[in-house]
Amino acid sequence: MKLTIVTPSYNHAHFIERTIASVLDQGYPDLEYIVVDGGSTDGTVNILSRYSADLIWTSEKDRGQSDAINKGLRRATGDVVAFLNSDDTYEPGALARVAGYFEQHPEVQWAYGKCRIVDEHDKEIRRPITWYKNLLLRRYSYRKLLAENFISQPATFWRRQLHNEVGYLNEDEHYVMDYEFWLRLGRRYPAGVIPGYLAAFRMYDASKSGSLSNPQFSDELRVAKAFSNGDRLPILLHRFNYRKIVWTYGLMAKIRRRALS
Repeated sequence: MKLTIVTPSYNHAHFIERTIASVLDQGYPDLEYIVVDGGSTDGTVNILSRYSADLIWTSEKDRGQSDAINKGLRRATGDVVAFLNSDDTYEPGALARVAGYFEQHPEVQWAYGKCRIVDEHDKEIRRPITWYKNLLLRRYSYRKLLAENFISQPATFWRRQLHNEVGYLNEDEHYVMDYEFWLRLGRRYPAGVIPGYLAAFRMYDASKSGSLSNPQFSDELRVAKAFSNGDRLPILLHRFNYRKIVWTYGLMAKIRRRALS
């Protein structure tokens, strides 16, 4: 089974080599790896040039992260595809487990696994959040997904043919393009659950998800409403979860600031 991984990139020279290594070091025999860079000026292009024999890459101005991912997905030729951001990584052996799962479950159209949270030094952090997500993802439910986005993007894979049915990422979304895409997929097909950890999501102060000043959680609520078809209970739960997450992340940030002071 051929796999295609797409990495969108922009000025992540500090992290992207770790991302690239985590993909190529999988040793998966039928891998297509595409990096779509948005015209980085920080040395990223020099790093990509060193790996030209092992991956496909371009560097040009784009319209943002979703546009870059879609460029790569439209170029993909793999049976199963995914995107891995340029500061995240795969766990060793992840791609072999993914391919094996899809081969053993031909009825499954998309699937996800577990994902760790790490800091800029690759140290695992926020274990209680990971534990909580692991509880939720053990069994897929569309109504549960409407109530809370429990699926970790770096650990999610789908059959490329689905793009013929549901299209590509919504380029108008800048924070929740993955969640909006999961809801489109989940409306048609239930997700499979791949056992074990597949990826690590990097969270740090300068990252898009590292600050509560971004509208990610309110955007998730807005998108969930759009897909709810008038089902009020999941949206009421989503409102509750939205407040719970903002409060929890705020508390964790306060504790971290005190520890550093």
